[in-house]
Amino acid sequence: MLPDYAEYEQAAGLDWYSLDPNLSALLDRHLPDPGDRSLAEEHVGRFGALVGGVIAPRAEVTDKHGPVLRRFDRWGEEVDEVVHHPNWTQNKADLVRNGFVSLEALAGRPVPGVVTASVSYLVSQAETAIYCGLGMTSGAADIVERYAPAAARDDLLSRLRSLDPDQAWEGGMFLTERQGGSDVGANTTRAVQDGDEWLLSGEKHFCSNVDAEVFIVLARPDGAPAGSRGLATYIVPRILPDGSANGFRIKRLKPKLGTVGVPTGEVSLDGARAWLAGGSGALDAGAGAGGADAARDGRGLNRMMEMVNGSRFGVALMGLGIHRRSFLEAAIYAGRRSQFGSRIDSYPLVRETLVDMLVDLEAGMAATYECAAAARGAQDPESGRLVRRILVPLAKMRCTRMALWAASTGLEVLGGNGYMEDWPMARQLRDAQCHTIWEGTENILCIDVRRAMRGEQAHIALLARTEQALETGSGHKVLAGALDTVAASLRDTRQAISYLEGAPDDIALLQSRRFAELLADTVEGALLVEEAAWALDRNGDARKAAVARRFISRRLATPALRGITDPDRSVLDLFEPLVRYGAIDESDLAA
Repeated sequence: MLPDYAEYEQAAGLDWYSLDPNLSALLDRHLPDPGDRSLAEEHVGRFGALVGGVIAPRAEVTDKHGPVLRRFDRWGEEVDEVVHHPNWTQNKADLVRNGFVSLEALAGRPVPGVVTASVSYLVSQAETAIYCGLGMTSGAADIVERYAPAAARDDLLSRLRSLDPDQAWEGGMFLTERQGGSDVGANTTRAVQDGDEWLLSGEKHFCSNVDAEVFIVLARPDGAPAGSRGLATYIVPRILPDGSANGFRIKRLKPKLGTVGVPTGEVSLDGARAWLAGGSGALDAGAGAGGADAARDGRGLNRMMEMVNGSRFGVALMGLGIHRRSFLEAAIYAGRRSQFGSRIDSYPLVRETLVDMLVDLEAGMAATYECAAAARGAQDPESGRLVRRILVPLAKMRCTRMALWAASTGLEVLGGNGYMEDWPMARQLRDAQCHTIWEGTENILCIDVRRAMRGEQAHIALLARTEQALETGSGHKVLAGALDTVAASLRDTRQAISYLEGAPDDIALLQSRRFAELLADTVEGALLVEEAAWALDRNGDARKAAVARRFISRRLATPALRGITDPDRSVLDLFEPLVRYGAIDESDLAA
């Protein structure tokens, strides 16, 4: 069991991997190969100490001293330079050196998705703003690898995946325009072919990491139809080979509520030179370079969505990071703070609050790590792809919303101090609100879940995976009631799918949020049952069973009198092993 949280003054300065046995258990479960698990221990362990001990204290400073746009140099020449606090550049340099953007280059071998997800989860606990910039760099590198022209690809990749901060470049993504927002089909940025390159002109309204060196940009080729199918995806360097700006001007930096460190701006493109990301990629000269036909093949937005879906997964991890940090700060404060003669974590309502913060965190981690492991654990590659296709928007929806709740709840545990900017919770709340919006609001995500169901039947693979998870939990008496409840919810989910398939379109859209919440609850409950069965089989520990039962009783059951007469005392009697990750015997759980 972890030490008493009262031994710590605050989360910053601690080793965040050693304080997170649930993370270690997820790595144990998803990485059965000893070589993979050893790799995870080395790199995730290193990041736990680096992020908690070095990155996090600096992040408190960078949030108070955000980037500034320097429009002109002393000669009056327009430079559009973004100036950062030294802590920001130092944090980025440390993360680049340690392989955050390209862990495979540092490790010298392929790295499982759950390892890179774990590193991102840890970084997000320190500052989601810095993950935004470097996370988009990884996404841009993937697009470059697939689609950049051969003559430029290797140089771009070597920069985007460099471990040398002095040589490394960063990536960004420009989708939205002022008149369109989520309706990218309304975009008007124009692309005109110029030999093997294209010239882009237009304005982009929300451009995060705006001082990066390579951008992935949506634009409409001349002659392409209106709407989203007329868009194409382009690779745009910010600087031309001679060092001049590539038709690129930062109009202003956005005055954001949170995620202050990463500069988000409004950008004008005026003849910016670009390469088309299209067709069969850079190996096909007609597609990776000029590719007029590929530019109008109706797949341009799909290519951009390759990056967007990866970014959505990253934003889910941001939500988990804020949720975890909020719990840790609240647990430490509640252990150290005394009121009315007792530590406040001895009071029933505070105990329930902290337990439920942790239970919902572990549920979100179960779903998100399933996304990371889907390709490796599925019966076949297509099943894994479909599970990830529908579970990523669900995880992003759930984890970011719960992060906002956790930040608000954690702030309240700190009371008046939580509301002060010289304590750590105010920033967590400000940053958390951003992530319900980044890469799609909840409404957009619910519609995307519906699109995955109607267009790809992705729910069939996810429901099959849910059934598999429930099967692994059978045979454990302590999980019997939870299994029955999740099974009933799965039946409700199937019935809801049948109803929505025949409902009028406006009604189906109206109910899409309720359905997405039902599906997310059911999947998370099943995955927690699976984790609980694994822990029981491994060493007889029923702690995860207690977590699963608590989540399922709150999310999927309908207790009489709103649970007021429920005799369950687990949040009181098992508080210490639950929040400090101690072992729990099956006999300690109420029937």
